[in-house]
Amino acid sequence: MEAEIATILAPRWVSQVIAWTLDGESPAELRLSFHTKPAARAALEERLFGKRILFTDKSVEEAPTAQIIAEYRSQETAEGDFRQMKDPNVVSFSPMFHWTESKIRFHIFHCVLALMVAKLMVREADRAAMHMSVRELLSSLAGIEETVADE
Repeated sequence: MEAEIATILAPRWVSQVIAWTLDGESPAELRLSFHTKPAARAALEERLFGKRILFTDKSVEEAPTAQIIAEYRSQETAEGDFRQMKDPNVVSFSPMFHWTESKIRFHIFHCVLALMVAKLMVREADRAAMHMSVRELLSSLAGIEETVADE
């Protein structure tokens, strides 16, 4: 049992922050107690968390520091969009039943276009104080059976 606990605590810094004791003799009597070491956590946060060094080929005149940081942070949004494309139920690349390069390219174009439209709809919903994910927005629109065009 102690070997299993050591395996769980082995990744990176986990064993530095978690203290544990195992009491009891037989498996039915075993009791695991654990807690976070506040001082170790504070030291770890000071040493590791919240520090990034960003390198860029842009000068301060081309892009101020705040703009570079904002662009770096927007990377998470782009990564989230790619994760969205892997969701098989909402705005997804799959299933793809194409074998020629031109059909695959066309399929991908449509998928990216669908994601762009969905993200624009999410943005407009945000502006109307309706904060939703792509999945929530599309499921809320699924029941609409009629559209009316403004003249």
